[in-house]
Amino acid sequence: MKSAFSPSWKSSKQPRKQRKYLYNMPHHIASKTMASHLAPALREKYGIRSIRVRVGDKVKVMRGSFKGEESKVERVDSQRRRVFLTKVERIKKDGTKTLVPFDPSNLMITELNLDDKKRMKNLSKPAKGSKGEDVKDG
Repeated sequence: MKSAFSPSWKSSKQPRKQRKYLYNMPHHIASKTMASHLAPALREKYGIRSIRVRVGDKVKVMRGSFKGEESKVERVDSQRRRVFLTKVERIKKDGTKTLVPFDPSNLMITELNLDDKKRMKNLSKPAKGSKGEDVKDG
């Protein structure tokens, strides 16, 4: 099997190739896997189910020992597919505090950071496959 990235790997059923696809995917594809579900109120407002996590978004932890915690996103590591939240820390043996990494699939976005005009513009677009009047049966 080639060590270089290949788009055909994602069609493989073999777990080892699926893992290889995750580890070797380029940044522009890896960042697309950094999506989290939206809270029901936001889902109703924007008509989409999930969106990429950004620094400044307010999220709620849905799984794990920090379940129920609400905090802002401090850092997003798209290469390792991890999100770090403010005030959600673990105390190490030497006494120093370190941020806990979360998988974006275990988070729910409760408040969006709309500082970016491009992100706001994308949210105002009708969602793909949404049931609206402009959709024609053909």
